[in-house]
Parts: sequence; structure tokens; C-alpha cells
Amino acid sequence: MNQQNNIDFDRIKDAIGYINDNYRSQPALDDVAAHVALSPYHLQRMFTEWAGVSPKKFLQYISIENAKKILKESRATLFDTAFEVGLSGTGRLHDLFVKIEGMTPGEYKNGGENLAINYSFAETPFGEILIASTMKGICYMAFANNETTALEELQKLFPNADYKQLTDNNQQNALYIFKQDWQRPEQIKLHVKGTDFQLKVWESLLKIPMGRLLTYSDIARQTGNPKASRAVGSAVGDNPVAYLIPCHRVILSSGSFGQYHWDSSRKAAIIGWENVNINNR
Repeated sequence: MNQQNNIDFDRIKDAIGYINDNYRSQPALDDVAAHVALSPYHLQRMFTEWAGVSPKKFLQYISIENAKKILKESRATLFDTAFEVGLSGTGRLHDLFVKIEGMTPGEYKNGGENLAINYSFAETPFGEILIASTMKGICYMAFANNETTALEELQKLFPNADYKQLTDNNQQNALYIFKQDWQRPEQIKLHVKGTDFQLKVWESLLKIPMGRLLTYSDIARQTGNPKASRAVGSAVGDNPVAYLIPCHRVILSSGSFGQYHWDSSRKAAIIGWENVNINNR
């Protein structure tokens, strides 16, 4: 693993967290740089290399006002049409060809004792991840601040499975997402353990394109359970496949990004990064 890339992203994530937490006071570049122990020059350069825009410009993409605008646009152009309209050509998003298959009870019976799982660690623009797969598809993906702890979290889900550290075709195909390689729109298959309600929520999340945001209430209505916002929140929080199932695109109705299983600052980083990429196409 490129340890320096992970260190650089951790600094960027901390900078974004600081900007997000102190948005109302409009922190200057010097203030943000001091918070992450870098010179303003180095922070500006590192941040621009990662995000494609300056910290000041990125601030606009993660502001509550911008989030509210996106929520309004999302409801007008996506929610009311049941998310059926996708983009064509190079704008084709991964959400349009990621497919979920729920595991059968037999596949995770007795802690997955008959389940063979390959796993590996990989770099992404948002830090290192642990990605795991069965013969049928990706069963788990999580941001990994610590490789040992991340693997232990996976093993808790399937304590009796047969694990092998191996990068297979399912994993490689999924990892193209982080390169935005839309020229290779092979179907990405997910093979996940979840209740019928959880699977329904996760399928709804897949229909939120990059650069769009919805609220928990929006997802509840989409699943046909308008009063189930709390249950939707739990299902979103239980998402076993980070980024591919884009739970980061669900925020509070106030425009605040809210919590994220893999760190709220990382959520802000992902949302801002996606908005930059959509607006710079």
C-alpha cells in the first residue's frame, strides 16, 4: 500500500472536517492549514491535487446551502420519476449497473461455515478499503483505518467462513469505480446478507446518481414506507458495501450531512469530491 497516499488523504479529510465544522465562521486557508499542521502553500497544493479545486471552492460544494439546492433538484428531477432516467455516454454512472443479490439463508447459516470469501486491501481516493467477495459477487467493502481491525469486523459477519487473502475478478471489476472508468461498464454484482427491507433500502440507494442527494424520508417514500424514516436510517447504517451502495448520498432534511459509519468527515469528502467531478465534466 502507498502509505503516503493514506497519510495525505487523512490530512485532507481532517481539513474537510475542520472546514465543515467551522463553516459559519468561513475559516481562512491559514486556519485550515494550521489545523492539519501544514503550510498554507502545501495544503493548497495537496488539496487541489486531490479534489481538483481549491479548499475555498470545495467549501462551496459541502455547504448546507449547496446540499439543500441539490436536495431540491434531486426531488424534482429524480425522485418524482422514480429514478428511471439515467445519463448516457461517459456520464453513465456505476449506480445504473450495480446489482444486488441477497444471500440465501443457507449461504450464511451457522456463521457462513460453507462460504468461501476472498478479501484484499486497496487504495481509493478516500483512503484504504477492505473489499471481500464470494463466487457470486462483492459481499463486503469498508474503509480501513486499521487493516487488522477491518478484517476482524468482516469476520464478525461470517465467523465460520473460509477466508483467503486474494484479489479476484469480482473485486477488480468493482475497483474500477474509483478510477471512474465508465468505458468498462461491466455489471458489478453484490452478494450481501440482509433482510428484505434492508435489501429494498439498499436497492433504492443504488438509484441515487453521483452528485445527487436524498433524505431518509425520501428513501422511505421510495420504498413505499413513508413513515419508516427511522427504520430506513438503521438500514442505511447497516450497509455492508461502502461507496458501491452509496449510503453517503443520504443526508438530513436540514442539509446537514449527518453521521457516517466510516467517519462523517469522509462522508463530506466523498460528497464534495463527487460534486466537483460532476460539475467539472
